[in-house]
Amino acid sequence: MKRLLAILLALTLVLSMAACASAPAKAEENTDAPAADARPEEKSGEKETPAAEPVELIVFAAASMTETLTEIGSKFMEQNPNVTIQFNFDSSGTLKAQIQNGAECDVFISAGQKQMNQLDKNASAEVNTEGLDFVLEGTRFNILENKVTLVVPDGNPKGIESFDDMAAGLKDGTILLGMGNSDVPVGQYTQKILKYYELDEETLAAAGCLTYGTNVKEVTTQVSEATVDCGIIYCTDAFSAGLTIVDYATAEMCGQVIYPAAVLNVSKNVETAQAFLDFCRTPEATAVFESVGFSAAE
Repeated sequence: MKRLLAILLALTLVLSMAACASAPAKAEENTDAPAADARPEEKSGEKETPAAEPVELIVFAAASMTETLTEIGSKFMEQNPNVTIQFNFDSSGTLKAQIQNGAECDVFISAGQKQMNQLDKNASAEVNTEGLDFVLEGTRFNILENKVTLVVPDGNPKGIESFDDMAAGLKDGTILLGMGNSDVPVGQYTQKILKYYELDEETLAAAGCLTYGTNVKEVTTQVSEATVDCGIIYCTDAFSAGLTIVDYATAEMCGQVIYPAAVLNVSKNVETAQAFLDFCRTPEATAVFESVGFSAAE
């Protein structure tokens, strides 16, 4: 009996020692398990692509581009969700003055060469009289061509069918013409047309035959609301406003209407600004421009 008890005690002791020896091993296994589960990404080698930094692009553009550039900007933002475009549409002369006075701007698209030249150090000193330097080297190009047109209100009350009719009515003092101010490209083209017909602007203004708009949209509105008998605007604005075009100005009358574009050297987002201008030259953007009468500049 005593022998049997000794055997049982010995077995109990052995089993207890075995249990103590196995417990650390299990604990060690449990310690290692989470570490193995915590590294699935390291095993796969996959990493998440960091989101692009948000960019706010500021674009100054001629008022005549309001509809088309807004649409193109929306398309660009759809393809570049990190970019937000803030447009400033006005007369090119007003935009030039704002840039000169320190307004934040990444891209400038003018309706005339004069306003861009006034900001470009490489332009003639006869035009850039203040020696301004805002155009980033190597980014300037001619993006579009427009047409200068003569438009009339609905019903054409004065029966004006051509620039010749307009000139005759101005000479007789029987019509009121809407035109842009002298610092507005469309106004400068109109001044050339008046000179072509040997009409004196000051005399006409004094006689009450002229009324002015601070940009092409204002002149367009004057015609749409029939507060003038006719107006000189771009064909793109006539299309957008649904106005009747009765005549087109020839190059002999006012020259070509070329729109230059450039990234400004004060831009904080040069890469995105250039990408936007590049997008404006794609077939997708060109189709939008051409839908209202713009054509690619040669």
